[in-house]
Amino acid sequence: MEVKNTNKSRRSTTALAILCLVLQVAIAPNIGLEHGRANLALVFSGVYALWKGGRRGVLAGFFAGVLYDLLTTGPFGLMAGLCTLVAYGLGIEARNRFVDGMVSSITSFGTASLLALLAYHLTMALLGESVSVVDMFVLRTLPSFAMTFLAFLPFAYWRVRQGAKGRGLGAGSKVSPAKRGSHYDVRNL
Repeated sequence: MEVKNTNKSRRSTTALAILCLVLQVAIAPNIGLEHGRANLALVFSGVYALWKGGRRGVLAGFFAGVLYDLLTTGPFGLMAGLCTLVAYGLGIEARNRFVDGMVSSITSFGTASLLALLAYHLTMALLGESVSVVDMFVLRTLPSFAMTFLAFLPFAYWRVRQGAKGRGLGAGSKVSPAKRGSHYDVRNL
């Protein structure tokens, strides 16, 4: 029997949102590679969409993108639209995809974030932010992707570990032989 603890879920969501906001405001502008900075709004959108999915993930992505747009000098609405698309693409199944394991969530987020950051920096290049394709791709998109991806990894690990604790599959859990399977099991005959 699975019990849904909405209060714990709200606390986890609030903690995730506050942590991403504080990191975006205080640390991300100061740490970077070349012209690339970590995009914690994209991280929040990805984690929430992989965790909750559905309409809530899309709304969370939109509001995270709006907040990012308010904190940066880019055009208003660009990152809001991209975070919304990323959240829609990652959360389309409307289920917790972290239970599938860390590798599938990492590859999904990596692909979506690379495409979103490429679209963001391409738009910024069209607006005159960078002078060449090499500057746009090598000095802005790839470093931003690397920083964003590295920022995503601890959050993904945290969600996978929380999911494992909730399912009773932690390091010291004892699973009954009926659930684990034994040679007396006749279900697969």
